[in-house]
Amino acid sequence: MEQMKPKGRILSGMRPTGKMHLGNYVGALENWVKLQGIYENFHLIADYHALTTNLDTSEILTNTIEMVSDWLAVGINPEISPIFRQSQIKQHAELHLLFSMLITTARLERNPTLKEQVRDLNMENITYGHLGYPVLQAADILLYKGNVVPVGEDQAPHVEITREIARKFNATYAEVFPIPETKLTTFARLPGLDGNKMSKSLGNTILISDDEITVRTKLRKAITDPQKIRRGDPGRPEICLVFTYQQKFNQAEVPEIESGCRSGALGCVECKQKCATTISQTIEPYRVRRQPYAEHPEKVLEILKEGEARARSVAEQTMQEVRQAMRLGEV
Repeated sequence: MEQMKPKGRILSGMRPTGKMHLGNYVGALENWVKLQGIYENFHLIADYHALTTNLDTSEILTNTIEMVSDWLAVGINPEISPIFRQSQIKQHAELHLLFSMLITTARLERNPTLKEQVRDLNMENITYGHLGYPVLQAADILLYKGNVVPVGEDQAPHVEITREIARKFNATYAEVFPIPETKLTTFARLPGLDGNKMSKSLGNTILISDDEITVRTKLRKAITDPQKIRRGDPGRPEICLVFTYQQKFNQAEVPEIESGCRSGALGCVECKQKCATTISQTIEPYRVRRQPYAEHPEKVLEILKEGEARARSVAEQTMQEVRQAMRLGEV
């Protein structure tokens, strides 16, 4: 059977934050796995980007290994989709430097995503690196000649900056880069156990690597409808966090759960137990597949080094084209 030709090339990545939670799974990893074979995927550990908001590098390697272990466990196949660290491909820094000459600070300061980050992080002073975050992101994408960028609406302004830089380079020097298309994607948002955004810093997560006992313990603390105090009280599933989880992980029983909640026949304790069971059944295969990497982190490092060799080969080819177009290094 003839293999389907990929529709295009995608670069996706995350900052190295350690073990992944269900919000990461629903919001990104699940989609990455689905895109394998449809697109040619490169997966980036954005350790340079991590420095824009946190200069502490002491946990980066540990967090990288933990994060990649989860990527592998949920189904990212490194033979199909190379996984690599941004800092180990020096061409990212080189292309970022060259791209920084093609955009004004005024344009970067107009970036609405930056304004939102400054507000959300309550930042008084913006570093040069943080201001130039979208330029480094442009280098990440264009170094591999990514022509499709799946993002949510909040990240679309970054992709537009990438498109502007690609057009400026091509017009100034030579046609080296594709103009990447924005693929707007509705990324599912799974709230944390307290109803806020799921985040390890808030302590409201269920990790992909959690065992069943841990999942059950965590779900007992999950908020529910404050008007449904005891079994028999009619509930409002549309405002219940646990029902949101049921909709994602227990779709087959959702009509029955909704009806039981509204009538009062289903109590919150029983609902949480059902939810814990289905979540545990979903992530148990991932937890099992993750175990060998937890026991032998050197396997993850081997996978990274193999991915980095493949990424470096592509990156160096692109930079040769860039240097030739710019007539840099000519004798």
